[in-house]
Amino acid sequence: MKRFHPRIARLALALIALTLAGCNIHSAPPPALEVAQLFPVPRTVPGFTLTRSDGQPLMHADWKGRYTLVFMGYTHCPDICPTTLLTLRSLWGALRKAGLTDRVAVEFISVDPGRDTPKRLAEYVHWFNPAFTGATGSAAELDKISKALMLPFKIVPGAHGGYSVDHSATLAIIGPDAREIGVFMPPLHAAPMAADLKRLLAWKS
Repeated sequence: MKRFHPRIARLALALIALTLAGCNIHSAPPPALEVAQLFPVPRTVPGFTLTRSDGQPLMHADWKGRYTLVFMGYTHCPDICPTTLLTLRSLWGALRKAGLTDRVAVEFISVDPGRDTPKRLAEYVHWFNPAFTGATGSAAELDKISKALMLPFKIVPGAHGGYSVDHSATLAIIGPDAREIGVFMPPLHAAPMAADLKRLLAWKS
């Protein structure tokens, strides 16, 4: 029976140890969180193309490299959207004090492209925080991303040809690899959300 040279055997054992150490680093369990609900397995998000409020495209690749909070609503929303954006403004303030805003993004995706022009989106979103991004797109693209992120919406006809939009009040949490890792479910409160994001950022970026 052929035997390995001792030096080769030691090298092989060292490589195995390094490989296992690497696996342990990347498979470290997530931290204990207060309100964020993480999925057992991150969800893959398909490619998409939306238009930001500044006229530039927003694509799936733009979500890589940092954590992104995605909320789908519309600017004519009477309650859920402004309340959520106010909460996100408070959360942003907590992250800014901790020096973490360069590692987090907030995306407001309008599901009402017929009324939410780039100009209106910019005015609306930036009133809450100039760092937030507004975007919208075609019905097909919005439907695709809504289903991918599990943030449903539905157009509800109203009187005299008007309409409103029923939509989810949940925030999707996109990880640095552009996969959806979990959600913030309502009711939303800035302090525990900020605490959870700080823990996630300390866990891995």
